Amino acid sequence: MVSISVFFPCYNEQENVGRTVEKALVVMEKLNADFEVIIVDDGSTDGTGQIADEIAAGNSRVKVVHHKSNLGYGAALQSGFKAATKELVFYTDGDGQFDINEMPALLPLMEQYDIASCYRLNRRDSAIRKINGWCWTKLVCLLFGLKIHDIDCAFKLYKREIFDNIELSSTGALIDTEILARAAREGYSITQKGVHHYPRTAGLPSGANPRVILRAFKELFSLQHRIRGGN
Repeated sequence: MVSISVFFPCYNEQENVGRTVEKALVVMEKLNADFEVIIVDDGSTDGTGQIADEIAAGNSRVKVVHHKSNLGYGAALQSGFKAATKELVFYTDGDGQFDINEMPALLPLMEQYDIASCYRLNRRDSAIRKINGWCWTKLVCLLFGLKIHDIDCAFKLYKREIFDNIELSSTGALIDTEILARAAREGYSITQKGVHHYPRTAGLPSGANPRVILRAFKELFSLQHRIRGGN
């Protein structure tokens, strides 16, 4: 039986969180897995937190982690990993731009690898976001010696033990880079698989915020220095 934690970082996703979690529950039930679903409400100012609590009240396999204020994407992922209790941990964003029905195809890969890091097929974002994403991935791979197609693709499956053995500091957009760079340094194996990407139907993305981008670049070179120094 598969033992897996599935979590969704959410910030102001009241239109998306309900249907996203419902789809996850259907997929997990079909797998007959030992599972839990975790919603991480990163200080949402809309009804996301209330909706999440209502879902959890109606299903004992769903739990919610609340941040009192918006701490950032990396902080939301860290909370999800800390709350996970199963042998595998999968996350995808709560905005519904990925189809969790594609997650079960990653499970056989974990017999040979420690991480399944996916990349977006036909990425459904603006041209400028696609260009920025491509350049960012190339830069990260150059700095850390990685060979990843899509560093920030929010569709990843990990062996949970990884997070007992690496210490994360990023609270913003650098989090995916830090996880993969630290995991690779510790000798964990990474494989990749393409997944479909869909247009956002509700809510607003925050990743293109200039402050988020500038913060990520500032933290990137600091992270490289720390990892090279063994920290």
